[in-house]
Amino acid sequence: MTGKFITIEGVEGVGKSTNIAVLEEILRDRAIDYLCTREPGGTALAENIRSRLLDSGGENLAALTELLLIFAARADHLDKCILPALEQGKWVVCDRFTDATFAYQGGGRGLPRDCISALQSMVQGELRPDLTVILDLNPEVGLGRVRRRGAPDRIERETIDFHARVRQSYQEIARAEPERCVLIDASADPDSVRLMLRAAVMDKLPELR
Repeated sequence: MTGKFITIEGVEGVGKSTNIAVLEEILRDRAIDYLCTREPGGTALAENIRSRLLDSGGENLAALTELLLIFAARADHLDKCILPALEQGKWVVCDRFTDATFAYQGGGRGLPRDCISALQSMVQGELRPDLTVILDLNPEVGLGRVRRRGAPDRIERETIDFHARVRQSYQEIARAEPERCVLIDASADPDSVRLMLRAAVMDKLPELR
C-alpha cells in the first residue's frame, strides 16, 4: 500500500466534522488524491448497520451484539472502500475507526479489551492508521453542543458516566501510542484547534511538509 490512513476520533460533539475539513484542505493544497469516509458507514451495507446502531427503534441492543455489528460494518467498509483506496495510492481520512470501538464498546460498555483485539486482528489483519487525531473535550460540553443541533441518537442518549469513560479510554489510547496518536484540546477556540491540528499533522506526517 502507498496511501496513508488518517483517522479522527473523539467524544460526541467534539468537532470532528469541522476538523476533518481542515485535513481535507491540507491534502487538497498538496494535490494529494484522498478519500473521506466514516465509521460505522462508508458502504451501503455499513450505512444500514449504522442506522440500526444509532436508532434501534426502541429495541435494546446487547453490548456484544453492538460490537459484532460494528465489526461487520467495518469488514465491509475495509473490503469495498478503505483497502482499495489505499492500494490505489489514495490517502484515506476516516471519521472514527477501531479506536472508537475500544473507547465506546470497551471503555463505555465495559467489554473486554481482549475480545475487541481479537476481532480487530480478524477483520483488519495488520492494518492500523498511520495517524490518529484524538480531539479531547469534556463530554458535558460536547453533549451540550449535540443537544443544540437536534434530537440525540441512541449513543448520544447514554449517561454522562458512559461518555466520561469513553473520554478516559481515548486519553489512555493516546498515552499508550504516542507515535501514532496525537491528543488535541478541543475546548480551545476553533482557530487555535485548527492551528494545533495542522501543526500535529505536519509533525507526524513529514510527507506533508
